[in-house]
Amino acid sequence: MRRFRATLASLFVTTTLVVAGCSSGSPGGNAAQAGEPVSGGSLTWAVETEPITFNPHQYAQAKTRLLVWNTFEALLTHDDKGGYLPWLATGYEVSPDGRAYTFKLRTDVTFSDGTRFDAAAVKANVDQLLAPNYAPAVAAVQLKNLDKVEVRDAATVVFRLRKPDVLILDFLSSPQGAQISPKSLQEAENLKAGGPQLAGTGPFVLDRYTPGQEVHFTRNPAYNWAPPNAGHSGPAYLDEITYRFLKESSVRVGALTSGQVQLIEGVPATDESLISATPGLSLQRGLNSGSTYSYYFNTAHAPFDDVLVRQAFREALDVPAVLAGVYRKTATRAWSVIGPTSPFYDKSLENTYGANAQKANQLLDQAGWTARDAEGFRTRDGKRLTVRLVQSAPFVRDRRDVLAQAVQAAVKQSAGIDLQVQLVDQGTATKALADGAYELFDNSRADTDAGAALNLMLYSTGSINRTGFKNPQLDKLLDDAVATTDQAGRTELYRKVQQLVITDQALVLPLYAPQDQIAASRSVGGVGFEPTAGVPGSAYRLWLGK
Repeated sequence: MRRFRATLASLFVTTTLVVAGCSSGSPGGNAAQAGEPVSGGSLTWAVETEPITFNPHQYAQAKTRLLVWNTFEALLTHDDKGGYLPWLATGYEVSPDGRAYTFKLRTDVTFSDGTRFDAAAVKANVDQLLAPNYAPAVAAVQLKNLDKVEVRDAATVVFRLRKPDVLILDFLSSPQGAQISPKSLQEAENLKAGGPQLAGTGPFVLDRYTPGQEVHFTRNPAYNWAPPNAGHSGPAYLDEITYRFLKESSVRVGALTSGQVQLIEGVPATDESLISATPGLSLQRGLNSGSTYSYYFNTAHAPFDDVLVRQAFREALDVPAVLAGVYRKTATRAWSVIGPTSPFYDKSLENTYGANAQKANQLLDQAGWTARDAEGFRTRDGKRLTVRLVQSAPFVRDRRDVLAQAVQAAVKQSAGIDLQVQLVDQGTATKALADGAYELFDNSRADTDAGAALNLMLYSTGSINRTGFKNPQLDKLLDDAVATTDQAGRTELYRKVQQLVITDQALVLPLYAPQDQIAASRSVGGVGFEPTAGVPGSAYRLWLGK
């Protein structure tokens, strides 16, 4: 059985992590302030986003990833260079034709409900993921090339593919690939929602959830199978941890500075100075992997069925100016759908479009939007140039609603475009998307391999392809990119993807590379970010200094 050698892992390098304040690979984070790790204690962490589900198979919010890994674990994890490390698997082997992945599993792992973790459990999880109407996005994208899962023996499981797909490894290191107790899969009353009824193998057990307020985890005393880069072994240091849902950044910061909580995530630029000025607090930042936060144009109907109008919207917006206004120059400008930390990022796209009001107006004139109404908005045949952005409240982070308002004002002033922004509940947003009642769709993803995000967002049948753009050339590029293990080959294919969607078709308006911020009391040790993904890590490393 071939182990996780550097030569193999290098084939799947995804991103490098940019962190201020600590090294993502160090187990201690701010250990110098907290002292040496100690066991025991209760910690309270205020988070920006409340999960819409606690079932990892249904995972869709990057901000809730830190909660997933408290309770659930995957076959693989990532190192700080984007390669793969063992977790619940001890090793894997890839067949010469790239169509079979054989995993050797740990034999000392149990779920928190006492069920044994083995190859049959892995197959049960995949079977559930492929069940009708359970996780259609996963079935259609991450597992689209999966033929079957074979249980060779209790410690050996084989993933057989219809054709090569290197993203199977990314899936098996992702929250959607996390393992749930087969007993839970059968007995949970509301499987999709998850919660205390779902048992995982992780270092904590979710035992209490109060919607709108908090979720509580207790230490799993039997835990003894942390991955090699976890920083320590055995059970977690903390006895328990409570995550409070505080949507407003000012409330989170106030809770930290007043000592009500010891840790928060999501610190806006406007509050960073307050953190820095408060004795006993520290601040760290980490750039996320995957795709950038971008606006995707809906080409299925007017006005963005016209590439000239798509180009005009991008030229009308001075992205650095709106980012500076909202984030005070702490945001990293994005030029592509792929984030700048990814090896697949095409740097040649930088400074090739945007912030050109004159060109925007010329393009709109060329597209026939030549008239103006009494409010200064462009019109054609008596109809105003109106575009709708529908934002789903559970997915809004980083003051993206405020950013949308800044974009709204900017494109009106520079080109007479009427951007209408709606911040609505998830149900209303889902209906609007299903009905096509939108012209702009906003999204970012923290996938460790950017290719996973591209397949979801840009492939013709991608589960969150909201552009309506269907192009055989683009689909082939994406298919070819996941069928090769050659890093240089994948990079070239993804360069062509970016040129097509950014330069040729103007399907996407990239805005910024998402980042996470963690502010903490210096009494808290082990604070840091998840390798490669760049999002806050789970509570396994955390401890409270004496």
